[in-house]
Amino acid sequence: MSAPLAIVLLDRDTMSAETEFRPPDVPHTLTVHARTAPQDVAARIAEANVVILNKVAIGAAELAAAPKLKLIAVAATGYDKIDLDACRAAGVTVANVREYAVNTVPEHTFALILALRRSLVPYRASVNAGRWEEADQFCYFDYPIADLSGATLGVVGDGSLGRSVARLGEAFGMRVLYSAYKGVDGMGPLYTPFEEVMRTADVITLHCPLIPATRHMISDAEFAMMERRPLLINTARGGLVDEAALERALEAGRISGAGFDVVTTEPPGADHVMRRIAKRDDVILTPHVAWASREAIQAVADQVTTIIENFARGEPINAVT
Repeated sequence: MSAPLAIVLLDRDTMSAETEFRPPDVPHTLTVHARTAPQDVAARIAEANVVILNKVAIGAAELAAAPKLKLIAVAATGYDKIDLDACRAAGVTVANVREYAVNTVPEHTFALILALRRSLVPYRASVNAGRWEEADQFCYFDYPIADLSGATLGVVGDGSLGRSVARLGEAFGMRVLYSAYKGVDGMGPLYTPFEEVMRTADVITLHCPLIPATRHMISDAEFAMMERRPLLINTARGGLVDEAALERALEAGRISGAGFDVVTTEPPGADHVMRRIAKRDDVILTPHVAWASREAIQAVADQVTTIIENFARGEPINAVT
């Protein structure tokens, strides 16, 4: 009989307290850490066969300290914190979770769009500040309100999340444009050139990975193209938008607002540019929670357990190495 799998969970606090991790249906031991500092990773995984993590980084040095490690199960879709080349060299499989956010991220995206198009945040603040009584009538018109029906939605990223967002846009009566990849021609009739999307969309929403080709894909040049002063929504990855250029675009009135759930540094420090931007009435910044409905978080945990069970049976799923 083989020895039980030694499983180590490095950052339990990246999941909500109410989320339940179903024990894998294989002989195992489980060690749980709420958080793990970079300097503690090597020691904590030294005897592990399986590591579960979300945001903890693992590179060649950590792998060298873990000769028994066979599987890294990432409790997220993104795996940029893992050195895949080092994992391949060490014979370690890396697997991620997929398709768990097809409802929660699109819904959060449209929560941002609706709140910004209808100026819900400044209207709420003004009501609490006594503006309604000051207006002395049934309503007042201090902030702009615009319908979604008839507006153009530019979707950058054609994966499952981008497609789900597009379907919601169509349900609101929006004209949907799928953006071609920046700098890529000839993608076919379903795609609109990137520059045309920047120029003609009333709302631009990002649903693509952060890779060298997409880093700062929207910067000063792209903001200058935005003839319709669109809303810019980013529930994908910090770094897709040049944040300093975003501040300049907002100050110059090149866009009508921004809804971001991600930034380049999470959490941002007090002097981070996005903290200044977030104080504006036409900006909403949320703390990387677009993915975090209770249903989606539970789906992540369940999928991690399934990944481990399949790996133990010799039938790995969702492998990225």
